[in-house]
Amino acid sequence: MSFASSLIQPSHWPYIAPIVLLFLSNLFMNLAWYGHLKFKAVSLAVVILVSWGIAFVEYCFAVPANRIGSAVAGGAKTIQEVITLIVSAGFTAVYFNEPLSWMQAAGFALIALGAALVFHGQT
Repeated sequence: MSFASSLIQPSHWPYIAPIVLLFLSNLFMNLAWYGHLKFKAVSLAVVILVSWGIAFVEYCFAVPANRIGSAVAGGAKTIQEVITLIVSAGFTAVYFNEPLSWMQAAGFALIALGAALVFHGQT
């Protein structure tokens, strides 16, 4: 059995689904919050309405992710924060063409260390 097929087993889905859904949720969240910054000529009312529509899609991923994740993992909020940092850094690098600085990377590494301590404390 391959690694990929072992992850897709139904018994593993409650552990994998929240991570996948949170990545998708955070992509839409970043787009809703920051996507309009490339469209400064569009009226504020229009970008607010479009952002609300995008945020609705984000919630359609976030709510099930948190519901599923809370049933199997005590550190669901910690997972969310780590995923938020990863997606936000990637979004900024790709969408705004602003690569991660070494100082930001060091800060994210410290946050990841904190998340590891939180997870270690739950075992």
